[in-house]
Amino acid sequence: MTRPSTPLLDTITDTKDVRALPEASLRQLADELRADVISAVAQTGGHLGAGLGVIELTVALHHVFDTPRDKVIWDVGHQAYPHKILTGRRGEITTLRQEGGLSGFTKRSESDYDPFGAGHSSTSISAGLGMAVARDLDGRNNNVIAVIGDGSMSAGMAFEALNNAGAMKSNLIVILNDNDMSIAPPVGAMSAYLSELISSRPFHSIRGLVKEVASRFPAEVERTAKRAKNLARDIVSGHSLFSELGFFHIGPIDGHDLEHLLPVLKNLRDGEVSGPVLVHVVTEKGKGHPFSGPSVEKYHAVPKFDVITGEQIKASGNKPSFTSVFADTLVRLAERDPKIVAITAAMPSGTGLDKMMKACPGRVFDVGIAEQHAVTFAAGLATEGFRPFAAIYSTFLQRGYDQLVHDVAVQNLPVRFAIDRAGLVGADGATHAGVFDLAYLSCLPNMVIACPADEAELVHMTTTLAAYDGGPSAVRYPRGSGTGVDLPSEGDILTLGKGRILSHGQDIALLSLGTMLSVAEEVADRLADDGISVTLADARFAKPFDTEMLRSLASTHQAMLIIEEGSSGGFSALVMQFLANEGLLDKGLRVRVATLPDSFIDHAERGRQLCLCGLDAKTLYERATALCATAANSAAKRR
Repeated sequence: MTRPSTPLLDTITDTKDVRALPEASLRQLADELRADVISAVAQTGGHLGAGLGVIELTVALHHVFDTPRDKVIWDVGHQAYPHKILTGRRGEITTLRQEGGLSGFTKRSESDYDPFGAGHSSTSISAGLGMAVARDLDGRNNNVIAVIGDGSMSAGMAFEALNNAGAMKSNLIVILNDNDMSIAPPVGAMSAYLSELISSRPFHSIRGLVKEVASRFPAEVERTAKRAKNLARDIVSGHSLFSELGFFHIGPIDGHDLEHLLPVLKNLRDGEVSGPVLVHVVTEKGKGHPFSGPSVEKYHAVPKFDVITGEQIKASGNKPSFTSVFADTLVRLAERDPKIVAITAAMPSGTGLDKMMKACPGRVFDVGIAEQHAVTFAAGLATEGFRPFAAIYSTFLQRGYDQLVHDVAVQNLPVRFAIDRAGLVGADGATHAGVFDLAYLSCLPNMVIACPADEAELVHMTTTLAAYDGGPSAVRYPRGSGTGVDLPSEGDILTLGKGRILSHGQDIALLSLGTMLSVAEEVADRLADDGISVTLADARFAKPFDTEMLRSLASTHQAMLIIEEGSSGGFSALVMQFLANEGLLDKGLRVRVATLPDSFIDHAERGRQLCLCGLDAKTLYERATALCATAANSAAKRR
């Protein structure tokens, strides 16, 4: 793919080069940077819209501030691709989200310019305040800047941090990147003028600022001056939530106009305003993308695409995704049961609930990036006889764990958790991998955890949970396409905790959980080719699990291999505890567990991640073969 012509960007090796540029050259740098981001993401796929929206802001920050001495913290990291290009990583930018390449998010181990790693949102203000206080304690004088999107401001953690920062004296700059509103040109220009004025020297009274503003306008523009004075009065008198929380509030200003951005940032750099400051910057998500139409979410996340035509290059195959199967099943159930409602935490399309929004308007609730609230909100619905499905990615459900324990599990409320992106997630890496939910859910009393092996099983399990009112429950399923099995027209209501035997043998039992079944089937076929007699079992449920089936497997086999795509401490740990306490290991049964390793798994293609973790068919076959040999030798010695 031909890269765009970028003569000025080609001269930038780090941010010292950005600071050395005259202001008149920054517009060209921003235009070339935007073209370079588009070209890179066209080759790699990834988060595009947010980065395009902060091109000018990124250039301005690195031109004005002495990074990396001055700390710039990008919330979530979706918007950090331009930042990576300007901070010495341009040569690696086409390795984004690939094995051994750049992370799709900020990452401390990747660069000194990434002072804080981020995969979940709404952490930047808390982290920035910590850095600012540490700076003060050490007697240093660098700047700390947290850049947070308006969507991230919907999380309670952001407001906890604002409340704390506003009550302290530490110098902290928070830039609110607002890409969900627009400023009419006259208002935008006026706001920029006022922002520059009040950031250049603090006014200790409303009267002082109003007098200064009025003196700048001749009588013939009295109407405009009056509007300016009203805006000035609102800003200084604290007529904003941020002012009430103790921040000096500047803006809104046009985040794409360098002539508006640079003066304000310079004033803040030079200490004209002390204490916590919030700068409200308005941007357009996806600004400058040459194509229109394919994404209603402004190119938030895209696959690879043709940079000439805009055509998105999607993976071949027509197998439905687990997400879409869940969504279609839930819509069918909800159309018949008016008590079924659904909750999403700012991910309606990612979880498939946008389909239910259309089919059952008024019964899907998007609460924003607020997983804690989402869980307890669902609990409240359940107390009134509704059947809530909280569809939340595994990694994001971690943020609502306290509520899951105290507000749902302790009260034994029938909240259903649809846990998307369970297991490894490929290019999104460690921050987004859903590898801990089996461990953090299976330790909770009253919890039912369904783990479908394929998309047909997902239909049955979603149907089962919709009918289950006995307490909290969850169904966990991976990202991406299903296996291609035929889908039932109607789901069956399964017996909770009942597993299934797919093939019978005598030598070794393979006990699989969830979508690892397809790998276990391949292992079983290879063992059978070697003359080893295999029982293949699908646990179906991580909790409660099928104790009758486990007793049978333990008493009729020499060896057992338990396979799950989750961290240690999950399903396998529960099974081992059961086998030990029931005395089922006392007669020589050899058991091994295959889980994810005790480490965070970096971004790579998902199949490659399974290989690195020892959960691929080849490695599991080798482990099973060795286990069978050990069990046979042990049995021979006993004889």
